[in-house]
Amino acid sequence: MKRRPLALLLGAAAAGVALAACSNMARRTPAPPLPQAGAVDLPRYMGRWYVIGSIPTLPERGAVDATENYTLRPDGSVDIDFRYRRGAGESEQALGSRGFVEPGNNAVWGVQFIWPIRADYRIAWLAPDYSRVIVAREKRDHVWIMARTPTLPQAEYDAMVQQVGAMGYDTARLQRVPQGAAGR
Repeated sequence: MKRRPLALLLGAAAAGVALAACSNMARRTPAPPLPQAGAVDLPRYMGRWYVIGSIPTLPERGAVDATENYTLRPDGSVDIDFRYRRGAGESEQALGSRGFVEPGNNAVWGVQFIWPIRADYRIAWLAPDYSRVIVAREKRDHVWIMARTPTLPQAEYDAMVQQVGAMGYDTARLQRVPQGAAGR
């Protein structure tokens, strides 16, 4: 008989912990909505972008010389050619996908690596001269700081990191992407 009250007590304690966890989850402040770049001129956005920093996806971890090259297709979709290296001197690897631009301002895309799955791709900030961009995801799990040149002055990179933080990302997770051979 003594075991039953102990089991009830332990069950009640576990239920209390679970309820407290749920109530704490409900109290968390949701991330602010991601900003979006104004109307994006897709032909101007096309071309090569160097990945300067990111919260990387699994294939990108440890990548160097990462670039994305965008090509606009006649149907309005975008071919995305992502290239990177694994360490110095190793062969170049590539990952291709297609971006499907949502109607409107061209800042929200669905990127498809494997049919029928489309990943969230948002041009959250774009420099007026199209020299730098922050591409983000609503989940705040991945983000990319990219530029038209292989490097950025430290002050510009730091300002972009601050913008990423203001979007609700943990900037401690950002990783610089070494660029060297990609510009050659």
